[in-house]
Amino acid sequence: MTSENPPGAMAGLRVIDLTRVLGGPYCTQILADHGADVIKVEPPAGDEVRDWGPPFHGDDAAYFIGINRNKRSIGLDLASEGGRTVLLKMLETADVLIENFKPGTLDKWGLGNDVVREKFPRLVHCRISGFGGDGPRGGNPGYDAIIQAMTGMIAATGSQDSGPTRIGVPLVDITTGLYAAIGILMALAERQKSGKGQFLETTLYETGLAIMHPHAANYFLHGKPPALTGNEHPNLVPYAIFPTRTDNIFIGVGNDGTFRKLAKEIGKPELGTDPRFARNKDRIANREALRAELAAVFSQHDAEPLCDRLLAAGLPAGPVQTIDKALTNAHTVYRGDVIEQDRYKGVASPIRFERTKASLRSLPPKFSEHASTVLAEFGYSDTDIEALVAEGIVSGPERQR
Repeated sequence: MTSENPPGAMAGLRVIDLTRVLGGPYCTQILADHGADVIKVEPPAGDEVRDWGPPFHGDDAAYFIGINRNKRSIGLDLASEGGRTVLLKMLETADVLIENFKPGTLDKWGLGNDVVREKFPRLVHCRISGFGGDGPRGGNPGYDAIIQAMTGMIAATGSQDSGPTRIGVPLVDITTGLYAAIGILMALAERQKSGKGQFLETTLYETGLAIMHPHAANYFLHGKPPALTGNEHPNLVPYAIFPTRTDNIFIGVGNDGTFRKLAKEIGKPELGTDPRFARNKDRIANREALRAELAAVFSQHDAEPLCDRLLAAGLPAGPVQTIDKALTNAHTVYRGDVIEQDRYKGVASPIRFERTKASLRSLPPKFSEHASTVLAEFGYSDTDIEALVAEGIVSGPERQR
């Protein structure tokens, strides 16, 4: 361990990661970035997002590369008795097991929570699923866009012209992974007091409902579903995109004092005391009139200098920019938000510790790249490993297609 890669906050934690696709791998990369030993156990066909391209580097899609750094990979056939025996051996020294099988799959294989709990009482077992294991939709498959549709996100996104619109990032999957990471850390903290692990579950469906703020809170209070407001905020004005002489900008005003300050900064202090706009509820009632006033001012400015000036004045404004500009702008570069090593580039962990810093210790693994070294750590000899590969229990470097 060099001084450039100090032990992270999760150093010493061993995670057996049986997840595929996005939510689970996103969760375990959070832990891996901060020092956890994450062993990615892939089925013989591999994690299917290795194929979710283009673009590709070799056999692996960017989709896979972006969420699987700092992990080791072993291909293991858990549908076989031999594969499950290997898994049980790995769990002997594990702190966390995370999986996203269809609820009931591990039970079918004789690895249900009751069995795991009896054998490994300190193990934290996290399951990610679409809807959970019970209820009318228990065991149903879950996909990000489907959950966006079912929990009201798509119905609340878009304009009257566009109609309901899917959010352009897999927000549900990613946030489910975040909730899983939080839950795992909570369970580990509780284990320090009780000495016992426990089972925890995060589902895409509950996550989708939980992040529907403020729409759920608004509905509970007034009983109305949200209207399609495009880039406008249902509860705040101005909070929207405005065109300038060059590019679009986004203005977000959270209170009346900030609005008065904005009005003064753009040379229209009278807007801050205009009875149509003085309070947020007034601005909501006169949304279109205010938009016209602000648009007339912003159209006389260039986007970047205007936003720089407003931000320097403590006002919330930002240029609407594409990902290439976001990844290369001066603030991103200064903060070290892009990390790279050899062929790899990625977005750094946003969790910044004073001492136990995140690090890039290893690149996203090739399929079953670490099978031999991982198995050797668990006491398997070279002869044992060769036999497991020959029997198809452990995968070599080639995926089953």
